[in-house]
Formats: sequence, C-alpha cells, structure tokens
Amino acid sequence: MPKQPTIHLAVLGLSLSPLVALGNGLALPSQDAFATARGEAFVATADNASAIYYNPAGLAQLTGTQLRSGIYGLYYDPTYQPPKGANNAGKTYDIKKQFAAAPQFFISSSLKELPVSAGLGVYAPYGGGISWPSDTGFRTVGTQSSLTYIRINPVLAVKLGDKFSIGAGLMVDYASIDLEQGLRPNAQPFVNYFKFGGNGWAVGYNVGALWHPIDQISLGATFRSQTSFTMNGTTGMEQQPAFRATSLPANMDLTFPLTAVVGLSYRPTPKWNVEFDADYTDWSSIGKTTIYQQGTPPFPVQKNVTVNFGWQGSWMYEFGVTRYFDGGWHASAGYTFDPCSVPNTYYTPLVADVDRHFFSLGAGRTGKLFDFDVTYQLGYGPDHTVTGSTPSSTPGFFSGQRANGTYAFFSQAVMLAVGVHF
Repeated sequence: MPKQPTIHLAVLGLSLSPLVALGNGLALPSQDAFATARGEAFVATADNASAIYYNPAGLAQLTGTQLRSGIYGLYYDPTYQPPKGANNAGKTYDIKKQFAAAPQFFISSSLKELPVSAGLGVYAPYGGGISWPSDTGFRTVGTQSSLTYIRINPVLAVKLGDKFSIGAGLMVDYASIDLEQGLRPNAQPFVNYFKFGGNGWAVGYNVGALWHPIDQISLGATFRSQTSFTMNGTTGMEQQPAFRATSLPANMDLTFPLTAVVGLSYRPTPKWNVEFDADYTDWSSIGKTTIYQQGTPPFPVQKNVTVNFGWQGSWMYEFGVTRYFDGGWHASAGYTFDPCSVPNTYYTPLVADVDRHFFSLGAGRTGKLFDFDVTYQLGYGPDHTVTGSTPSSTPGFFSGQRANGTYAFFSQAVMLAVGVHF
C-alpha cells in the first residue's frame, strides 16, 4: 500500500476491497444474479446477456435481442483486533460504513442471417470504500479510501460451426479514487491528515472462447487485459501547528490487473448443469507507483512519493450447480474460495484481505418475454493474523504504528437481475 505521508494513501485507494469483498483485492466479480448463485462458475455456460462480462463468446448462443439488468446489494463487515500488548488490545473494530451496492446493465442482439452477435455492457468490475475509526493504532498506515470504477464494454461474438464460438470486446474504463491517512498517531488535539483524490480513463480489451465438443460438455475461457490509468487530481494536507492546510495538483499511475478464467460445464441431462472454474488475477501489477505533486509540499511531506504495494497474483476457485424445472424455473447453488492476495510485508487495513469463502443460493425463471433471478450470498473470512508488517509510509515509521493484528470478514448480499427478450 502507499506509504510516506502521501504514499499510504495511494495504497488506500487501490486497495479498497470492500464494495464486493468477494473479489480479492478490490474486484467485484458478481455481475449477474444467476452467475453469482452458481458461485460465479459461469464461463463455460454464459447463456444470458451478462456473457459480455463472463465470456463474450457466449453471446453466440443467444437469439434475438436480450436486455438484462441487475443490482448487487451488500452488507460487509471486516473487523480488526489489535495485537497483544497494544494499548487497545482486546478491542474489536468495525468499519464505519457497511453497506454498498453495484448495478449492472447488459444488452445483446443476434443477427438472423449471419452467425454474429453484438452486445454492450455497463458495469463496475472494481470498486468499494472503507473507513476505520481513528483510534485503531494504524491511523498513520491508513484511515479511509474509496474507489468508483465504471466500464463500458461493447463486444462482438461469432459462431464458427455448431460447436465453437469466439468473442472479443473493447473495455473503456473510468476510475475515481479518494485516499486519506493520518500524519500523526492521533487525530487530536492537532489536526493532521494527507489526502489524494484523482480520476482518469483507460482502454483495454476482453476475449473469450466457448466449445461444446459433445452435448454434455462445454469448455469456456475468457481473458481481460490490464487497464492502466493516470489519475489526475489534487493532494490535500495539514499538520497543526507545523503547517496549515495545503493543496497541490498531483497525479498517480495505477495499473489494474489482467484476469484469465477457464471452466468446464458438465450437463449429464438437460435438467442439470454442474460447472467448475479457475479464475486468475495478476495482482502483481499493483506493485509500485508514485504520487507526483506539482509545486513544493510543506515539510515533511515529500514532493514525489513512492508507493510499494507488493500484492501477488492469486486464483479464485468457483463451483456451481443448477437444476432446471418445468415452466422455465431453475434453482442454483454455488461456492467460491477467494485466497488472500496481500502479503503481510505491506499489509494494509484499507483492504483487510483474508482468505474468504462464499456460499450462494438462488432461483429464477426464464420465460418467453421476461426472466428474473434472485440470489443470496454469504461470505466468511476466518481470522487472519498479521505479524512483521512494514509500514510503507513515513508517518508509520516515525510513529511506530503497524498494520499488525488479527483481521476477519463477514458479509451478506442479495442480488437481483431481470431480463427482457425481443
């Protein structure tokens, strides 16, 4: 995470894991209620308009024009317990804001004369916000952060014969971050803080393939490229009585990771669909960056602040099963394992990453004109004890504060999706 008066902030923004704590780091993989009910195991199924995100090749299976929209509503509760020997040992801290929501919109259309389908998705693949109380003991390591991330994703899919299809799309992304940390261990009696806020645009691409070698088996794969931003904005800082409130133009480069997903769907009969996916995210792209300030900040804030994140790539494992009934009804269940991707070395409470387990149940109906899905998701992250962490910020070094302690996670979410067929 970012460090030095300014540095840690950078980390903050990046690390916001919470909007969908389901994603390692700050990812929001839940983009459709039916897919989420299956534990996100959908790359080898991809049979509704949300395939734009999960596997664009899946659009080649659809007919006519289909619109699908949904919302993911989340209650999440990361907690922190200070290490033994700390002044506040034995106390459990919760974040201030525990509710979040992320909407999605997808539309697809397939040509009758040609084996070609097109689609457009607008969704948030990353995002979140986290704010800790000021007396945790890691105030100079990080206090709060927020990330807004929106993707506009037009795609095209082509069916090559009866068994194989491919798809590709352009990702046009907008992101805005706000980050904050303390410059001293305590917020009172002297006001002290460092803030960075910025926004920017990036362009990337996604591709996918879907193969049905036999009726009972489907293989799917998708790839999403990195997206690199220059976040242009300002820094704000104050440290009474050393210096008054100051603001400077600033920018920071951030590279969001590439992802790759492969999966296998087994359908022993038309009534059942069982799928397993392996989902890789190269979080090492969030390794090191710098906050560049124009002008001279007051001492001791540095003009150019190097930020060391030190994240590592990780795999999510996703399993789902769907039972189809007469009348277009279906019920699904799923499980996702999301391992921690933030090492103890530069551990940040602004992500509070731990090994997470997600369990989901959902039901819905597909009709001639309309469809819907409703899903409930439960998330659990057992205690993760951090020792030997290194503050990446100057305030952390000077104050002696660390991110050491025990972190845990709990979440509940409800997701709704509705669709229209033309």
